[in-house]
Amino acid sequence: MRRSALNFLASSPPPLQFTENLSLCEISLFLLQSTRSLRPYNNGVSQGPLLTPPQASHSNSSSCFCPNSRCLFTSSLPPPEWIEPFVDVSDLVVSPKNLEPSPWIDRILELLDDSLNMETNLDDYCRKFLIRLSPNFVAYVLRSTELRGKSEIAFRFFCWAGKQENYLHNLESYVSLIDFLSSVGDLERTKYLVTEFRDTNLVMTVSATNSLIKSFGILGMVEELLWIWRRMKESGIEPSLYTYNFLLDGLVNSMFIESAERVFEVMEDGKIRPDVVTYNILMKGYCKSGKTRKAIEKFRVMEGRNIDPDKITYLTLIQSCYSEGDFDSCLSLYHEMEEKGLEIPSHAYSLVIGGLCKDGKSAEGYAVFENMIRKGCKANVAIYTALIDSFAKSGNMEEAMKLFERMKYEGLEPDEVTYGVVVNAFCKTGNLEKAMEYLEFCRENGMAVNSVFYSSLIDGLGKAGRVDEAEKLFEEMVEKGCTRDSYCYNALIDALAKCGKIDEALNLFKRMEDEGCDQTVYTYTILISGLFREHRNEEALKLWEMMIDKGITPTPASFRVLSTGLCLSGKVARACKILDELAPMGFIPDSAFEDMINVLCKAGRFEQACKLADGIVDRGREIPGKIRTILINALRKAGNADLAMKLMHSKIGIGYDRWGSVKRRVKFRILLDI
Repeated sequence: MRRSALNFLASSPPPLQFTENLSLCEISLFLLQSTRSLRPYNNGVSQGPLLTPPQASHSNSSSCFCPNSRCLFTSSLPPPEWIEPFVDVSDLVVSPKNLEPSPWIDRILELLDDSLNMETNLDDYCRKFLIRLSPNFVAYVLRSTELRGKSEIAFRFFCWAGKQENYLHNLESYVSLIDFLSSVGDLERTKYLVTEFRDTNLVMTVSATNSLIKSFGILGMVEELLWIWRRMKESGIEPSLYTYNFLLDGLVNSMFIESAERVFEVMEDGKIRPDVVTYNILMKGYCKSGKTRKAIEKFRVMEGRNIDPDKITYLTLIQSCYSEGDFDSCLSLYHEMEEKGLEIPSHAYSLVIGGLCKDGKSAEGYAVFENMIRKGCKANVAIYTALIDSFAKSGNMEEAMKLFERMKYEGLEPDEVTYGVVVNAFCKTGNLEKAMEYLEFCRENGMAVNSVFYSSLIDGLGKAGRVDEAEKLFEEMVEKGCTRDSYCYNALIDALAKCGKIDEALNLFKRMEDEGCDQTVYTYTILISGLFREHRNEEALKLWEMMIDKGITPTPASFRVLSTGLCLSGKVARACKILDELAPMGFIPDSAFEDMINVLCKAGRFEQACKLADGIVDRGREIPGKIRTILINALRKAGNADLAMKLMHSKIGIGYDRWGSVKRRVKFRILLDI
């Protein structure tokens, strides 16, 4: 019979592409459809033939006969069959294991192509083969790897399946799609689906609640998270350790840290105790909320309860300490991992080495780097770049370039950041020719030259007095598509101001504003310093006032520039007044008076220095003993040892003279009269 069916198919080109795996049922069904033209299948009920075969009479016969009067086909089709995701072999074996997926799975997946006709194609296919997809089948398809990342297709398939006759989505199909959508971060469709799911009143299971709590936690859907927790309790489902951990993770991801703490406390007092994963989740929450100290405290409690921390525990803490600039703690945690024999992730090495390099401890960073290599963990470009930058900044260019060559020997290709670090190092050490060579190398080899690269060269050329070359590179940046940032502008403004081109620097300052580039406190400091050097004091003061009006907070360096300029121009009182005006802003530089006294002494204006010292003491700004010490040191630095010795052996500033019944402090200004 199968051979005759195949012979028939060979003689009549089928409208369907057959394969060797085509089942006998499918072939028979195809033969049936080939020999009779049926009306379209509607909701599982056949509408009967449109035409009567030539051999049949014109009566309302319900069957078709061959010449020998033996019945071959009936005029009605069987109802559509619900298909499951696995082949049913229960009648062949007693306890089936490793069930093979149904061949229908691949055929349905092929139809999920995101085309405009996808739903129509699914309808036609299922109608042709008299099948309907069961809820379990739909759930299985939604969990398949072929749909990974394709949320639009998965959602359309789910909606199409729900329109099948006599079909209702079960718990598994809802959970499968929600899990799928959460994995790709599709919050909008998940919310839509949950609204429908909440009206179903389906009976919950342990696996379903765990999956839903995990999904809602990933998306930060706290309301839904707590709703499913209540449903679980109402259904009499006891939470497992996994359930608690999923709930904690969801609360932490949504930054409900206090709620997470309460859940943790319930676990500590209940039957199900926290494990290392539970502690890791809570510590992650503390670190995300900036409570690193609290995370470390919980870490020590965890050790005290004989729960061994794993590499995730340490990595979480190291990452948090690094972000807070606590590089010593990063190193301590790293050493603990070594002592306990834990596997150290490459990212942990990157953080520890990077932290030590930022802290200027290039030798310690290199030691961790060598230990990392010995343990078989390969360094990446970022680690090499951090070490090169650290050695270069410490003045050890030889070691920096050795690492650069070693990096290339190891087969790692330096990126634009690495080349930027190398160029910046040569610029800082004054080796501009070598820096320009690397610029040409990057240009010739199609390497991206970023803004930092250009800024380093502009800064180096400017400090070397090669302002024309710096300006040329500054204009070239725009042509190459690089954005000019504040650092780049400041480098050129500084170069122009220091070589006496203050008007050009001011023009660039205006251009900076026109292009929408932020003018920083450093920008103002450069220009104020340049204007004072050119004795354009009023313009310098106007720039200072403009900076304050824009809400830019001054730094000790910026006030030092202002006070130095005012003191040298004889406006000491004006400097003190400005300092008084800054006090309500919470800005009182510790070294402000010391800097002013030092400047006046250095300029030989000892009388003004003494008057300033008296004014500071009279206002009660500093204790007399400290001001006395500052003035003595300033006189010594200025080379006036005689006045310094006089002040040291006198009562000036700290002693008292009695004028009648009034006791007055001995003024610093009489130092010059002694």
